[in-house]
Amino acid sequence: MSSASTAQAGAPANRPAASSPAHARARKPLLGPLASVGLLASILVSLLAASSAPTPLYAIYQQHWGFSPITVTVVFGVYAVAVLASLLVFGKISDHVGRRPVLVAALLGQVVAMVVFLTATGVGGLLAARIVQGLSTGAAVGAIGAGMLDIDPRRGGFLNSFAPAIGTASGALVSGVIVQYLPAPTHLVYVVLLAVFVLQALAVLALRESVSRKPGALASMAPEIKLPAAARTPVAIAAPVLFAVWALTGLYAALGPAIVRTLEHSDSVVWGGLPLFVLAGSAALAVVFLRRTATQTVMLIGIGTLVVGVTITLASIASGAGGVVSVAGFFLGGAISGFGFGSGFQGGIRMVMPQVAPHERAGVLSLLYVVCYLGLGVPAVIGGILVVHGGGLVETAREYGAAVIALALIALTGLVVSGRRAERVSVVRSHPEPRAVVAATQSPCVAEVAAQAE
Repeated sequence: MSSASTAQAGAPANRPAASSPAHARARKPLLGPLASVGLLASILVSLLAASSAPTPLYAIYQQHWGFSPITVTVVFGVYAVAVLASLLVFGKISDHVGRRPVLVAALLGQVVAMVVFLTATGVGGLLAARIVQGLSTGAAVGAIGAGMLDIDPRRGGFLNSFAPAIGTASGALVSGVIVQYLPAPTHLVYVVLLAVFVLQALAVLALRESVSRKPGALASMAPEIKLPAAARTPVAIAAPVLFAVWALTGLYAALGPAIVRTLEHSDSVVWGGLPLFVLAGSAALAVVFLRRTATQTVMLIGIGTLVVGVTITLASIASGAGGVVSVAGFFLGGAISGFGFGSGFQGGIRMVMPQVAPHERAGVLSLLYVVCYLGLGVPAVIGGILVVHGGGLVETAREYGAAVIALALIALTGLVVSGRRAERVSVVRSHPEPRAVVAATQSPCVAEVAAQAE
C-alpha cells in the first residue's frame, strides 16, 4: 500500500490534530487521486510529444544548415543515448527521495531544453537541446510510471502504455501542422511546449507524495542492472518485444519523413510527420482495445501484427517508385505495425510490473525504458550511416525492417517456450483443480505465481 493510501487509512485516528479548519485546509492536497493520475499521464504525453516534435523540422534544419542524413540520425540518436544515461543514473532515485522532487527537476530541465531549441543556430545547438531533453526525460519516466501505479494500479498500468503512444503521435502531427501553417515554424512549437512544461511543474507542487523517503539516494545513482528475482523471467521474455517495437518507432521517426517524401514526391512538413503519427496513433488504439485481454494473448497479437505490418511496409517501398499504391501500402503497413507496437509495449509492461514491489517500481520501469530506448536509438543511428555509406534509403529501410521482423520472431520463440515451461511447472506443482488449469493458461509469470501459491 502506498504512503498516500496509508495516510488516508490513518486519518480517523488523527482527528484532534486536524481540529482546526484552517489547519485541515492547509494539509489537504489540492489534487485527488484521479486528478493526480491524469496530471502524471499528461506529463508523460508532453515528454513524448516533445521528443517527437523535432521530427518534421529536420528537413527545414537540413535546408538551413546543410547537414547530411547521418547528422539527422545522430541528432535523433543522441537523445536516446541521453535518455539511457539518465535512466541508468536517475531511474531509481524517486524510490528514495520521492516522486515530486524528481518530476519538478525534470520538467525544469525540459524548459531549459526548449530554450536551447529556440536559440539554436546550428547542429551544435540541436545536439545540446536533445541531450538536455533526453536527460530530463530519462529522469522523469520512471517516476511518472511508478507514481501512477502508486496511486491507482489499474489506471496506472493502462496509462503507462497509452500515454507514450499518444505523446509520440501528437508531437509529430501537431509539430508538422504548426510548422506548415503557422508563423515562426522553427520556434512556435517550442514556445508552446515550454509553456506546457512550466504549467505542469507548478501543478506537480499540488501532488500528494506517494512514497516515503528512504536512505540510499546517492547509492541508487550508481548505474547497475539489478532485477528482483520475481521479475527476471518476465523481463527476459518482454525485452526482445520492447526492443523490436521501439526500433520500429526509431525507423519511422528518423527515416520516415525521408521515405514518405520519396514515395509521395512532396516536401510537405505535415506529410513528414504523418508516418510517426499513424504508427503511434494505431499503437494507442491497440492499448485501448486490448486492455482487458490476457497478457500472453496481447504479446502474441503484438508480435503477429508487427511482422505483418513491417512486411507490408517493406513491400510498399521496395521499388522506391512511389505512387498512390506505394503510399497507401506504406501507411497501411504503418498502421498495422503500430497496432503491434501498442500491443507489444502494453504486453511487456503488464507482464513485468505486477511482479514488482512498490519500492522497486521506478527502478524496474526505468530498466524497461532502457531496453526501449536502446531499440529506439541504436538502430536509427546505424540506419543513418547506411543511408549514406550503404545501399541508400530504400535498401536501408529494407534491412532495418528485416531486423525488426527477426527480433519479433526471437521474442515469439521465447514467449512460446516460456509458456510451455510455465504450464509444465503449474501442472506438476498444483492439484488438478479448476484454479490450476486457469493459471496454466494465463501469462507465464501469472502461471508461475499461481503454481507457487498452491
